[in-house]
Parts: sequence; structure tokens; C-alpha cells
Amino acid sequence: MQRIIKNIIQLNAQLQNELSRELGISKILAQILINRGIGSVREAEVFLKPNLTNLLPSWQLRDMEVAVQRIAKAKRQREKILIFGDYDVDGVTSVALLETHLRRMGIETVHYIPHRIKEGYGLNDNVINVAKDNDIKLIVTVDCGINSLSIIDSLRRMNIDVIVTDHHEPQEGLPPANAIINPKRHDCSYPFKDLSGVGVVYKFIQALTDDVMWEDLDLVTLGTIADSVALNGENRIIVREGLKRLSYSCRLGIQALMELSGINKNKTLGASVVSYILGPRLNASGRMDTAEIALRLLLSRSVSEAQDLAKALNSHNRNRQKIEEAVFREAKSIIDKEVNFKEHRVIVISGRDWHPGVLGIVASRLTEKFYRPTVLISENEYTYCRGSARSIKDFSIFDALVYCQKYLENFGGHKYAAGLIISKDNIDDFRRDINHFAQQVILTESLLPYVEVDMEISLSDISKDLICELRNLEPFGPANPEPVFYIRNLTLRSEPQVLSRDTLKFWVTDSRFTYPVIGFGLASLKQRLIEADSLDLAFYPELDNWQDRQDIILEAKEIILK
Repeated sequence: MQRIIKNIIQLNAQLQNELSRELGISKILAQILINRGIGSVREAEVFLKPNLTNLLPSWQLRDMEVAVQRIAKAKRQREKILIFGDYDVDGVTSVALLETHLRRMGIETVHYIPHRIKEGYGLNDNVINVAKDNDIKLIVTVDCGINSLSIIDSLRRMNIDVIVTDHHEPQEGLPPANAIINPKRHDCSYPFKDLSGVGVVYKFIQALTDDVMWEDLDLVTLGTIADSVALNGENRIIVREGLKRLSYSCRLGIQALMELSGINKNKTLGASVVSYILGPRLNASGRMDTAEIALRLLLSRSVSEAQDLAKALNSHNRNRQKIEEAVFREAKSIIDKEVNFKEHRVIVISGRDWHPGVLGIVASRLTEKFYRPTVLISENEYTYCRGSARSIKDFSIFDALVYCQKYLENFGGHKYAAGLIISKDNIDDFRRDINHFAQQVILTESLLPYVEVDMEISLSDISKDLICELRNLEPFGPANPEPVFYIRNLTLRSEPQVLSRDTLKFWVTDSRFTYPVIGFGLASLKQRLIEADSLDLAFYPELDNWQDRQDIILEAKEIILK
């Protein structure tokens, strides 16, 4: 499906010139900064040179002082603390980070991570038994808890205190915890709302220790990138500095996983390494079995143990890939047969015994393919089924679930991703009502995939200096995507070559300059490209490091044939 080309914003010549002059940067980089919401020289300086000193004071988070005082009490009274987490990378890194620091403070801890398939997300009745068995007086949740009102109420009635650290959206009211640290609380004035779960834990420990925690940014970065939160504001600072730390991580488990994955150490990594290599492997144990394997890896103090655990994660990841592909093919077949895109603005399908651990990944792939919000539900022999939802840019799947909550046993998540539990008998009604909601809030044009273009340039503007300058914008991710440029009326200079994995490579020219183009997944365009009179190209310029050479290559985001 060819995507529409959209310009992000009209050129702002005055601000562009000011940023270029005051910062000594190109007008191209200046305009991209403007497109990212930068409105002054000072804001541009902070964006281009993120520094840990620019992080907001942790004490601005509501209930932070109460939480710190309660931890101090636990230390004085030699109380054991139960850390309750989540099974994804964000949750596992949160548990590892908090457990490490509480133990450094001399506090005894135990942890509990629920089993994705057997228990599902969030606090459940098992936590009560674990608390009783370990004589727990204080529980700290990480990456969960904001919507566990009834369980926390039960714990408080048992005289067990609870500190909630979370970053998910509150649904209806707040739980009766002693302290709730969550920037998304409606009564929290903390300016940056998009911290990951481990980011919230990081701020909590900063308040506990009065330390910037440079050595722990490897964990915070892993969880932040893997959870796909916005990479602007504080997250940009954390990840920019954390990627440097990740390359030199002292954690034996991270070292072992990097080595097994073929990642070069002692070299600053990009966010994509976490998104596509480390993150999926760390997530795999929680998807296929228990997240304890990933947690043990991050806490490992033995080289041989770390290597064994890294191999186990790698094995789980290969198994996850096979299962994911099978579910994807089956789900796509159902969509092709049953979904009417004229009526269904949200895809809602279910399948028998789909593995709950891959539902979110498959939903993401289907959302990308069909550019529709997608809800996948795994049916089984029981009454209640698990589901996972993913969305497009202009539609909050969380708001949609709130609208349909009368059909749901439980749900939670963000604007673009959520999980749910639903009775089989309610699936049809849920499908009808969520599409009724979508009909009211999604504009027809919002269902057309598009590429946002930062600005039009010419081939003469492209240089190695420009590419190096653009790297100051990294790390790229949500809310800070790779810049996309647009050039009109190019012609083909060579016959396109089809490389592995549907990759297309060819050369283009404007009669003065000529550059190679690489198009991942665009091999189907080969014949049409040959027959076209000219083309427009949306792209990002890169340096191709093939055989130790650094040649400029244009990575195609979209090709418009004429």
C-alpha cells in the first residue's frame, strides 16, 4: 500500500536563520529542529546536547517524599520489601534496578513477576500469599499497579503498605496505596508525562540516593527503548546518555547477550540495536515462559551463568519467531476473509489457542500492514480470553477500550498499545461497539498511511557533512523519528537490482548528481520503476560502510513513480 506524502510544517525562514546563525548549524538541521517543536535557541541547545544535569528534579513527582520516607522506615525497622513487577523488558529492568539499589541500601528484598500466560498482567491474588509467606509489610510495584484498586485495598486491610510506581494511564480513580508515583496521575504536575516504567523507578531511586546513577543507565535505556515511549524530553536525555553506558555495561548478563547477538562492544550503539536485537531477546522469556530468566540474566554475577542464560533467551526468541509467524499468517487469512474495511475501522479478530505471548507483536505487524487499529484475541476452552491491541497515530486505543469497558473483564495500557481480558460471549458486541466509537472519532483520511516529510531538498544538498550533522538528532524513535527528505523529478540511472529480503537497489540522478538508493521491502516495484519516466523520492541519507568504505546511500521511505 503506497503511502501519502505529507509535509510536517511550512518552512519558518526567520527561526531557521536564527538557529542556523546562533548554533552554527545548517538550515536543513535548523528546520528539522523546528519540525520537532523547537522554538528557541536555548531549546535547540538542550535538544542537540542532552545532559543529565537537565533532568527534572525527582521531587516534583507527586507522592515522592511520602514514598522515600516509607522506604527509610523500612530500612530502620529492618523490614523485607516485596517488589512486584511485569514480564516485559520495561518491567524486568525495573525490578532489577530497584532490587539492586534497595539491597545496596542494606534492605532485604524479594521479588515477584507474574507469569504472562498463567496469571496475566498486574497484581493478582498470589501477591497476598507471597506477602504472608515472607512476612511482608511493604510492597513496591514497578511498571504496574495504577489500576489494581481491589487488590491494593485488600493488602491495606491486612496492614501491608503499598508504594505504586507506574506509567500507565489510570482508568477510574486511584488505588488506596500509601504512595503513587506516576506522572500520568491527573493530579500530578510533573512536566514530562512520558517516562517508561523503569524511568519512573529511576527517578524514585534518584530521590532515595541523591545520585544521578550513571552506572545504571544501561538498564533504564533498555526498558525505555523497548517500551516504545516517546524519545523526547527526559527520555531523550536518558537514552542518549544511556546508549553510551550500554556499550560499556559492567553487567555480565548484558555483556553475554551482546556477544551472543554479535554486537560490537565498546562502541556507542543506536536505539535500533535495543529495539530489534536486545529487546526482543530479553522479552522472549516472558513471552514464551517465565521472565525470571531475563531478570536472572540482568542480575547475574557469574560469567558462565550469564552465558547460559543468554543462550536460553536466544532459544526462546527463535521459538517466539516461529510461533509469531504462524499466528500472523492465520490472522491475515481471517482478515482477508472476514474483515470489511468499508465498515470496520478497527480490526477485531480472534483465533483458537493463539499464543498470548505473541499477540502484541502480531497486532503491531497487522496494524502496520493494513493501517487500522487492531485487536487480536486468543480463544481457549475457558470463558475468558486474552487480547492485545495496537493502534495508529490518530486513534487512542485506550480511550476506545474505556468506551467499551462494559464488555471487558479487565484492560489497561496506553494510547497506542493495550491488553485486555474478555468473555467469548462479548467479542461480537465488543467488535460492534469499538467500531461504532471509531466511526465517530477517526477521520477517513486518518486511515490512509502516510510518510511525513521534513523538507524538500535537492541532490546537491546531500553531503557527508550533512549526514554527520543529522546524527546529532539521534537517538531516533517515537516522537523523534528519522528525518525524511523529498526530491522531485529524478530519473533512473541503472537497472534496479533485487537483493535479499525483497530489497531493491538502484541509482538515481538529477543530471548533475547521482546517488545509489536502497529500498527495503520494495522489490515489487522493480518493473514499474524501469517503465517510469521519472520518480519522486522520500528518503533518509546514510553512510554505507560496506567493506570499510563510507559512501553515501539514500534509504528510500517511499517512491512515487511518474
